[in-house]
Amino acid sequence: MRRLISVLAAVLAVTFMTGAAQAGQKVKIGTEGAYPPFNSIDKDGKLVGFDIDIANALCDAAGFECEFVVQDWDGIIPGLLAKKYDAIIASMSITDERKEKVDFTNKYYNTPGKFFARKGSGLEVTPEGLKGKTIAVQRATTHENFLTDNYGSIVTVKSYATQDEAYLDIVSGRADAGIADSVAVMDGFLNTDQGKDFQFFGPDFTDPKWFGEGAGIAIRKGEGDLVNAFNAAIAKIRADGTYAKINAKYFDFDVYGK
Repeated sequence: MRRLISVLAAVLAVTFMTGAAQAGQKVKIGTEGAYPPFNSIDKDGKLVGFDIDIANALCDAAGFECEFVVQDWDGIIPGLLAKKYDAIIASMSITDERKEKVDFTNKYYNTPGKFFARKGSGLEVTPEGLKGKTIAVQRATTHENFLTDNYGSIVTVKSYATQDEAYLDIVSGRADAGIADSVAVMDGFLNTDQGKDFQFFGPDFTDPKWFGEGAGIAIRKGEGDLVNAFNAAIAKIRADGTYAKINAKYFDFDVYGK
């Protein structure tokens, strides 16, 4: 009975909120398209990934007509503020720093950051274990902030426009290790031929000071109706099983997190 009530409440919330945000309105979604398995472009030029499937499910639940816009990561918030799109669904962590510029929905997943390096490297996540090393990281990410704040005085931080560029320099030996979202590293690197000789090292990193509250949808400030509509849609797909089906398509664990 409790589950039924929750589902009905989510449906009613979506109905109410999309009334405020205008059911049937066109909503442009900004995403990167270079961060598998969350968002990437396949060989046919089609956007695919967990973020994309979640975005489509949320648009269906909210009654929106959605269109995707691909944007490089380091320009993705400026693109939102310039009204190139209405929302960002691109594995963006909800952090206090970003909240100064944009508003966020509730999270739609939460996974830890982790270091990775070539097998047998002997690297450890300690000041002594990383001192003098070159660490690759994607630019303008929570992982870059964490790395710079905690180890920037003892390592060389090399920042890249995309995660794939960071992988290439680690494989070539131009960087000793990297740090990124653990799920993205596993699917987009360690489980590929390119990354077969590499592995994680050190603990999971989830401190909200750097990694925020999980990945949410970024929306321009002052557009509370859109935030509310997406929040209601997140609740609905979580309650009706849609989220679980998408989760199972990509992962063998609950990516939503605690």
